[in-house]
Amino acid sequence: MRRFLSFRDFDWTLLGFVLLLSIISIFEIYSATLHTKFVGFYKSQILWILGGLVAMFIVSAIDYHRLLDIIHWVYGFFLLSLVAVITVGTKVLGARRWIKLPGGIHFQPSEWVKFVLIIAVTRYFVGLSGKELTWGDIFKGMALVGVPMLLVLKQPDLGTALTYSPILLAGLFLGGIDWKKAAILILAGLLLVGVAFSSSKILKPYQKARLTSFLNPDADPKGGGYQIRQSLIAVGDGGVFGRGALKGTQTQGDFLPIPYTDFIFAAFAEEHGFVGCVLVLLLYFLVLMRLIQNAQTASDLPGTFLIMGVVAVLIFQIAVNVGMVLGLMPVTGIPLPLMSYGGSSVLFTFLALGMVMNVRMSRFVN
Repeated sequence: MRRFLSFRDFDWTLLGFVLLLSIISIFEIYSATLHTKFVGFYKSQILWILGGLVAMFIVSAIDYHRLLDIIHWVYGFFLLSLVAVITVGTKVLGARRWIKLPGGIHFQPSEWVKFVLIIAVTRYFVGLSGKELTWGDIFKGMALVGVPMLLVLKQPDLGTALTYSPILLAGLFLGGIDWKKAAILILAGLLLVGVAFSSSKILKPYQKARLTSFLNPDADPKGGGYQIRQSLIAVGDGGVFGRGALKGTQTQGDFLPIPYTDFIFAAFAEEHGFVGCVLVLLLYFLVLMRLIQNAQTASDLPGTFLIMGVVAVLIFQIAVNVGMVLGLMPVTGIPLPLMSYGGSSVLFTFLALGMVMNVRMSRFVN
C-alpha cells in the first residue's frame, strides 16, 4: 500500500516549461483574435489552463495502479459516449463531435479517449510482458485502439482519430514486437491507406483534398491549397525576428485560417520569426526530454508504459501540426499541444501530465 505521497517530489521543472508554453499560448491567442469575432478567446484559454492545472494536481494524487484496475469500465463508458455522439450528438458544420449537457456544456469524448487509451493499452501490453507477441496479441491490441478510432472517423473527425495511432505504436514497440511482424504491419498499413483513398465510405472528398493539397497547394490556391499557401506566406513573412506582436499582416488581416487553433504556430512565426519558433520548439524539446527521463526512472513497467504513451501522442501532435504549418504534412486539424485554443485539448494534456507526475512521485513513496 502506498504511503507518504508528497508534492515535494512533483516535477516542478517540467511544470515550469509547460506553464511557459501556456503563457505564450494565451498571448498568441489574444493577438490572433484581436480583430475578429473571436476576441476574448484568450480569457477562455486562461480558464481552461487553470482548470487543467487543478485536474493535473488531482490526477497526480491518484495511484495510477488504481486507474489501471478500473480502466475496462472507463473504456466501456467512453465507447458508449462515442456511439452517443454519432446518434444524438450536436451537429456543427456537418460533423457530430459533441454531446450537449445541461447548462450549455458541450462534452467531446474523442479528446478524453486519448487519455483512456493510454491507460488501456498500458494495461494490455504490460499483461503480455515477458512473452513474445503473437499475431493474436497484436490484433487484440489493434482492436482495442481501432474500435474507438473508427467511431471517431464516423463523426467525422480524422485529425483526432489519427492521434490514437501513436498510442498503439508505442504499445507494440514497448511490448517487444519483432521486426518481421512490424514490417508486415507497415506494408498492411500502406495498403490500407490506399484502400481508404479509393473508398468514399472511409474518407470524405474534402478529407482527401486536405491530405493531398500540401503536395501542390498552387494547383488549387482558392480551394484545398488555400490554407497551406496562407500558412507558408505567414511563416515566410516572419523572417528572422518577426513583425512583432499584433503586427502580422496575414494574421491581423484575417488571411491566415483559424490562426488561434490549427495554424497558431504560423501566426506565432509571422509575429516572432525564426528565433521565436526555435525558442518554442526548444521548450517542447525540454518537455519531451523531461517526460522521457521520468519514464526511464519509473518504479515499475506500467509507469514507463504510461509516460511513453503520453510522449508518443505529444510527439505525433507536435510533428504533424508544425509539419502542416510548413507545408510538409497534410492539413488534418490536429492542434498544437499547450498552444492551440481549445478546452478539450488543454484538459487532455494536463490530465496526462498529472498521470506522469503521479508515476514520478511514486518513486519516492515509502
